[in-house]
Amino acid sequence: MIQLLIVDDHPMVGLGTKNILEEVTDYHITYLSNWQQVIQDIKKKSFDLYLLDINMPNCSGIELSKKILLTHSDAKIILYTGFDYSCQLNTLIELGICGIISKSASYQELMINIQAVLNGYVMIPREMLIRSLPSNISQGLLVAEQQQEFSQKEMEILESLAKGASNKEIADELFMSIRAVEYNLTKIYKKLCVNSRSEAVAKILNNSRTQF
Repeated sequence: MIQLLIVDDHPMVGLGTKNILEEVTDYHITYLSNWQQVIQDIKKKSFDLYLLDINMPNCSGIELSKKILLTHSDAKIILYTGFDYSCQLNTLIELGICGIISKSASYQELMINIQAVLNGYVMIPREMLIRSLPSNISQGLLVAEQQQEFSQKEMEILESLAKGASNKEIADELFMSIRAVEYNLTKIYKKLCVNSRSEAVAKILNNSRTQF
């Protein structure tokens, strides 16, 4: 049985999340309200997944993640927050955080993120990913989105393309087959009037300075 730990200093949020997840899963879910309890618990056992509020007094979700990872280096941690942490995204990924989700997300979205992280994926909100990219790339993507009729899936592929991901890496990240990635790339190239991934990335970069 999946062992999941929820840590939130607001019992209404933490217990509410626990109750809803218990209704839709067979996970064994533990709720704790402060970091001292967490440190005591993880000395005795490990959890398959940790869902931590990022904004807690005395010990933030980020600091608590560091403490958990010191004890369990392979811990799978999702941070949930009501604030924008785009500027710290690279730091969070380097730390070993497996997911970030907004507190405004639906419980269906939360379950998708939990299941994906349990299966070994890293889940980052698309908007946060765009804001965390170098400004020339993020601006180029935004211009492309405004001036071309790209689907959300095509925009996600473009973001991965701009980061230098291979077709296989894009397929793994976006839960697609390689053939589906190739099909979408063909549509993207046609919309951008280019013939290759390098030309597509160059055009995205150019979007930050000029228009198509």
